[in-house]
Amino acid sequence: MDAATKRPTAKRIKLSKGDAGGVSSFREVTRHISEEIQRLLWGRAAARCEFSGCNKPLWKSSVTQEPVNIAQKAHIYAFSTGGSRGNAGIAKEKLNDFDNLILVCHECHRKIDKAKDGGCYTAHLLQAWKASHERRVEIVTGIHPSKKSHIVLYGANVGDHSSPLNFAEAAHALFPLRYPANDHPLLLGTVNSSFTDRNPRFWELEAAHLTTQFRRRVKERIDSGEVNHLSVFAMAPQPLLILLGSLMIDITNAEVFQRHREPQTWDWPDRAARLAFRVEEPSSFEGSPVLVLALSAPVTDERITAVLGPDVAIWRVTVPHPNTDLIKSRKHLSDFRTVIRALLDRIKAHHGQTTPLHIFPVAGISTSVELGRVRMPKAHMPWHLYDQVNARGGFVPALSIPLGA
Repeated sequence: MDAATKRPTAKRIKLSKGDAGGVSSFREVTRHISEEIQRLLWGRAAARCEFSGCNKPLWKSSVTQEPVNIAQKAHIYAFSTGGSRGNAGIAKEKLNDFDNLILVCHECHRKIDKAKDGGCYTAHLLQAWKASHERRVEIVTGIHPSKKSHIVLYGANVGDHSSPLNFAEAAHALFPLRYPANDHPLLLGTVNSSFTDRNPRFWELEAAHLTTQFRRRVKERIDSGEVNHLSVFAMAPQPLLILLGSLMIDITNAEVFQRHREPQTWDWPDRAARLAFRVEEPSSFEGSPVLVLALSAPVTDERITAVLGPDVAIWRVTVPHPNTDLIKSRKHLSDFRTVIRALLDRIKAHHGQTTPLHIFPVAGISTSVELGRVRMPKAHMPWHLYDQVNARGGFVPALSIPLGA
């Protein structure tokens, strides 16, 4: 405000002949932003900070959660000539237009205006952030309610490493086909567990906790109709991932995501090469049936017989070049499910429904979960699951899933 007049700071700008009926004139431009522009800003930004990575709700206190307007309308090109980023790139009469304003919180406003020239927060960058944010809002609000999905995060210690799962990364991976049903996930993992897979009690405790949490937090909501679709993000030892899938079973409407190594993201790449799964049958069907998933790395027969002895019939699912970043598309997972469904029926036909099937998985997150989802409790054999634990010298017994479970 001007201290002398107590009126909004104003500029007098000269209009061209075409702006005033062919006669040069002057018009005051103030910092006042019309109600129409303000409503447009709020609506297009969905009342969230448009600074990339912030997304803070601007309608409530982040501390008390009380309703309060914390939005600030920042100029991309500065209102004042000496302001951040200057205003050489815009006509003066356009300074308060929608395209030159970005809705932000106080913290982010101070950040982008800290340097006189804007520093790294250039006009071009802020315009790109504004466009990206508004496009994301348009995508989310344009999706039919049937596209809502509840995000499931399940993590357990893998060796000495805890599971870094992040709701924001998971939510980003859903777009544009789906969007989160709410702003918090269904959490299934054990928080700050001191147990690792070197401890024999690890499997018992983790399996019991996962089963209980899934029934309470997921299954009851599915049964009540509250949850219609799940998006699953998990990082845990493979036997636990298989157990998670078996709790969901194939009839649950769900999508399982894969954590990619290059680049490190849950987002599905735009394109992926075709993947050919290959099934290798045993030369003899005598002995205990074994299913090996050799997808992340090759698995020799000696690693199996070292655990079960020589009297085994080994069935193997593999690919021409196993690797740890194998699954790159939804189609890959669909093809895997098709192969596994048919294979489990063939194994049961040769060995009988009540004979335990020993499973040695060397596979990715998504394929382990999908293996469990394919299992039909009343139709498939009992499963004994094994895990590779280097500290214990190789594969070790982990979990069992009995017939009917």
